[in-house]
Amino acid sequence: MKNHHHSPIIGYHRAPLSQKFGAPRQPNLVPLTSVIEMLPPYDTPAAFVGLDAFSHIWLSWQFHHNHLNKSNSANTVKNAGSDDVTSNSNQDESTHDSSTLNKSIRGKELASQFRPQVRPPRLGGNQKIGVFASRSMYRPSALGLSVVRLERVDVVQGRVLLTISGADMVDGTPIIDIKPYVAYSDALPDAKSGFASDAPVLSDVLVADAAHEQFMSIMTHQGYDKKGQDVSAQRLIDDVQSRLVGSDIEAIKALIAQDPRPAYRRDQINVPFVMRYKSVDVSFQLLPSEQLKVTSIAEVA
Repeated sequence: MKNHHHSPIIGYHRAPLSQKFGAPRQPNLVPLTSVIEMLPPYDTPAAFVGLDAFSHIWLSWQFHHNHLNKSNSANTVKNAGSDDVTSNSNQDESTHDSSTLNKSIRGKELASQFRPQVRPPRLGGNQKIGVFASRSMYRPSALGLSVVRLERVDVVQGRVLLTISGADMVDGTPIIDIKPYVAYSDALPDAKSGFASDAPVLSDVLVADAAHEQFMSIMTHQGYDKKGQDVSAQRLIDDVQSRLVGSDIEAIKALIAQDPRPAYRRDQINVPFVMRYKSVDVSFQLLPSEQLKVTSIAEVA
């Protein structure tokens, strides 16, 4: 009996956050704008006819920053341009036996790496629960599932790009599937949510005057004149990946308000932490007043 399933990567998530630190732990906690760049042949406009009638979509995606996933065979997909989650599907018959053997070995490796219990941040990072009672990235499938808002569907130079908001995925996340969110069946107001019954408590965030001035200076330096320029897929992606805009300062505050610091370090006062956002590193720390303060914003070299 087969115990593995191979799925194609249909697109990649392009987002302001390139690192795990700072990424929302659940979808729709921070309304970050991002883009799903579809890959051929899945980027045909015909495949998206009717999707713009829905306000939200389900995304199935791969935890590609999971270090257990990274330690798998060199055939594991991590970069754009590949078309399968686990291996290059364009193999000739002469490599079939070797491929089958490699998959068998990889399956045993994954089984040996299985973690039956995890420590959710919501429980202070100390209490263990079953992995299937959590949303931990260290899952047997290494797959995530999120509901996000669909802002618009663009067809640019024959390519489909989905602009979304509220994702809890970092930049470069492989997208495995897309489905419309249907409220009458998907919304369950009476559902019980175990240890995560309430939204996380937000921290108060301050921005130092010097940090705000640094932000404005970098944004001005990165600015460009949109007039007379044709809209391209790459420019839309650059806007969410690297180019600062005025609303980004509020997005940075909203991300830090989630307090991305590890649970065991949340009582450390005046200890700097750095969050990479687009093309800048944002330094922040906890004040004695229990507020989080952005102390500097520096452009990444």
